[in-house]
Amino acid sequence: MRKTKGFTFQKIFPLSPKTSLTRPRPFRAYSFVPFSPFAMLDPTILILGGIVLGVAIIERILERWGVIDLVDQFAKVMRLILPVAFYSALIYFFATFIF
Repeated sequence: MRKTKGFTFQKIFPLSPKTSLTRPRPFRAYSFVPFSPFAMLDPTILILGGIVLGVAIIERILERWGVIDLVDQFAKVMRLILPVAFYSALIYFFATFIF
């Protein structure tokens, strides 16, 4: 009969990992959404937002004074101007946004 020889686990698989022969290649990771909140501080966007906010405040003041006819005219005009201003500001923002 042949004599069997036993091996311990530590002799077969050493605890310290060997260094790999190939070095890992460095890679650049890019963000799919290059967005910064500071980009909203564009002067054009702030001016458009200030105008819209100012008109809304004027409309509320006129409503408290009881000039309902003028408030109604403001509401009719703003119903057209607000969406146009919003979408034009949005298009301007993405058109001038530097990636």
